[in-house]
Amino acid sequence: MKKKLVSCLISFTLLSSLSTPLLAKAQENTGDIKGSLIIAGGGVGTSNHDVYEKFLSLAGGKEKAKVGIIPAASTTLQSSKKFKEDLVKYGANSDSIKILPVSNHDFSDTQKDESTWKNQVNDKKLSRTIKGLTAVWFVGGDQTKIVDSLRQNNGSDSEALKAIWDIYRKGAVIGGTSAGAAIMSDVMITGGDSLGALKDSLENKENKHVSKNKRSQKEYEPLSIQKGLGFFQHGIIDQHMDERARLGRLAVAAYISERDKEKNFAYGVDEDTAMVVNNKDQKIEVVGRSGVAVLDMSKAKLVSKQKARSGLENMKVSYLSSGDKINYHLKSFEFPKEKVETKGFEYYSFNALPATGVFTPYGRLKAYLSYSLVDNESMKSANSYVYDSKGSGYEIAFQKDNDTNGYWRYTDGQKDDYSIVNVRMDITPKTFKFQSDRKTSLTYKKPTFSSSESPAYDSIKGNLLIAGGALGSSNSSVYNKFINLAGGKQAKIGIVPAASTKFDSSNQFKSDLIKYGVKAENIEILPISNHDFKGTSENESTWKTNMNSDKLAQKVKGLTGIWFVGGDQTLITGSLRNENGSDSKVLQAIWDTYKKGAVLGGTSAGAAIMSNTMLAGGDSYGALSYGFTDTYDDMTQQEQGPAYLEKGLGFFQYGLVDQHFDNKARLGRLIATAYEKGNKNQLSYGIDEDTAMVVNNKEKQIEVVGRGGITLVDLAKVQTNDKFPSDYKNIVISCITPGDKVNITTKEIVINPAKTSTRKNEYYSEKVGPNTGLFSPHGVLRKFLAYDLIDNAQSKEIKSYAFNQNKGFELTFRKSPESNGYWAYTDGQKDDYSIVKVALDIKPIKVAIK
Repeated sequence: MKKKLVSCLISFTLLSSLSTPLLAKAQENTGDIKGSLIIAGGGVGTSNHDVYEKFLSLAGGKEKAKVGIIPAASTTLQSSKKFKEDLVKYGANSDSIKILPVSNHDFSDTQKDESTWKNQVNDKKLSRTIKGLTAVWFVGGDQTKIVDSLRQNNGSDSEALKAIWDIYRKGAVIGGTSAGAAIMSDVMITGGDSLGALKDSLENKENKHVSKNKRSQKEYEPLSIQKGLGFFQHGIIDQHMDERARLGRLAVAAYISERDKEKNFAYGVDEDTAMVVNNKDQKIEVVGRSGVAVLDMSKAKLVSKQKARSGLENMKVSYLSSGDKINYHLKSFEFPKEKVETKGFEYYSFNALPATGVFTPYGRLKAYLSYSLVDNESMKSANSYVYDSKGSGYEIAFQKDNDTNGYWRYTDGQKDDYSIVNVRMDITPKTFKFQSDRKTSLTYKKPTFSSSESPAYDSIKGNLLIAGGALGSSNSSVYNKFINLAGGKQAKIGIVPAASTKFDSSNQFKSDLIKYGVKAENIEILPISNHDFKGTSENESTWKTNMNSDKLAQKVKGLTGIWFVGGDQTLITGSLRNENGSDSKVLQAIWDTYKKGAVLGGTSAGAAIMSNTMLAGGDSYGALSYGFTDTYDDMTQQEQGPAYLEKGLGFFQYGLVDQHFDNKARLGRLIATAYEKGNKNQLSYGIDEDTAMVVNNKEKQIEVVGRGGITLVDLAKVQTNDKFPSDYKNIVISCITPGDKVNITTKEIVINPAKTSTRKNEYYSEKVGPNTGLFSPHGVLRKFLAYDLIDNAQSKEIKSYAFNQNKGFELTFRKSPESNGYWAYTDGQKDDYSIVKVALDIKPIKVAIK
């Protein structure tokens, strides 16, 4: 059974009540604690070896670890059994791992009545068992069930909880994920979202209690808190931070906890990530695949901005990633030596749009602050918003201060890895009003680009592997697929470096291929470029003539695989096409080897060149608002503005391809381009980062491989109004994930048989508000559609907005008679959704913010 996103609501006490016994410290006299904590934000993948190995190491090592798993938070024993299986997989002794009889309720997947376990928490046998452990792990679910299972009716600690404290003080590691993370601090957040915390806490700050509200009847959930178990005594912990956008609720919880805000940070842990607390050194290390948000509330103040409404000002936000450390006593940070500062050396320079919804590039908090603000010399401040369907909400302003900085490096190959520190955050109440804009846009320009169709080849024996960018070196499924399609470990592979300004990405890809078993002597970086590369003595711009080299063309014909690295896609086409637009001899040779059976692959820019019409610039808001441009301005055009098109290399002949789809939110530009220049009878394809679309030309089939998904856009039934550009009805959107397939001629989608249909079996039944920005849960399109629409019985339609100043677009996603969702667990117990045939309407709007 899938884990509930929203825990049960309880009433909570505000400012005056935080000094009452309800939230008194869990342990007043803890003494010297020799043990450690692993606090995971939820969604820890079975493949996340860093977290599992850290836990076992702190538990005494794989051979000596003795682990007790506390299942109390869950409604089944499934997650406890799965965690035990995972520990065994990582080398622990199965006989040394016990699921402890700690619960206040029955489990739905057993014959026993585990509610009787509540009476055993004072049993001496259980206490002796716990005292023999070197580690305890709390699984996810409902954190209030953990506390209720381990505390007695009068609020005192049970003998089992005392035993856990005993081994923790002596050196054991205490760990937990999701609900198992929430219980770690003294002040335990048990419910709420960012909008609910702001509206029902700040606006009711004089009330002692906020009445219970069922989330199913309201678009937002009020903050609720109670006393946690207090293993971590240096600030409040929140979890699922990035996916559920909980920074707002963490800020409110930290602010109203007067005694904590002055001396402690507050911490929000992302999914698939853990903060490892070393009590002896008074340090926290970040481990895993995402980050930890850190809030400094010491100078925060409550400010009234509207009648009966208040905001919070002068908070400091930092966001740390794997390998970073926090000294929680000194409230300072440490970063690995290989990370370089961005301050004064910012890489980006573009005017980033406000974060407004699922059309926002870098729509999650850490990515948005990294690319759009901290590592962007053009930006001093950036805004986001959160509001309900009536327009009552807040503006969230992020600003660079004197002590703001960023730290960057590559990770897992060539993925950007950012840490950011000391961004100022102010939250101000605002009212939002959206109205249809029925004035013809004078700024929208139709594309003048005209691409002659590439010849159609029905007899192509080769395949394509088109990756959406940010391909991790650890993404074995993509690498192995490419190698197998190229003929296995005896493959002969040529790497085209032309898109990049350096050889780093080409060298990295070669190194990765060798790691996956290809012989080094069978891999060559081909001398194809129309520009010089940084960091070399040779002037590679002279390679431009190589495009018509008979010798190089002959070499290409002997390859079984060709890979195009990422960068600027216009540099690839400029290196393989003659000035008159005709194919060079080397490009003809690539076509020849492809038709005979070779695999062509590429990532990012190397994906963009695959279709006949190549999307080379622009963002979703720019394409919908301004249409298309004939000019290209490198970085700026790649990050924002009207769409820019060029002729691609046409290896994929069945529609348009776009990349970085999830991280750069490119659905709008793909729709605009497909409508203006695509074939309405074909699908268009948006490929997520660290994900590949594998094209089997013989079977006319696409398969998803990797870690994200592919968005399918179908305009066969679209309705438009010629007087009003970007006014669309009945766009059909599908999102497929690894194991799913689609026929590129019939458009039939075949879902992984391991997934079950959600239709008439929806897990959630909640009223949800619009997706609005960085404080809005499920900021990635596929997650938004899955949780808020497809797997939600109450939702028939959901909205998101994309706007800048007083102009924008309303997006309405609707269930249609053909809509369906498919769900399964993946990589342990992560929710994995596929979404079929959701209808989308896009309407131009006027925006007023007061």
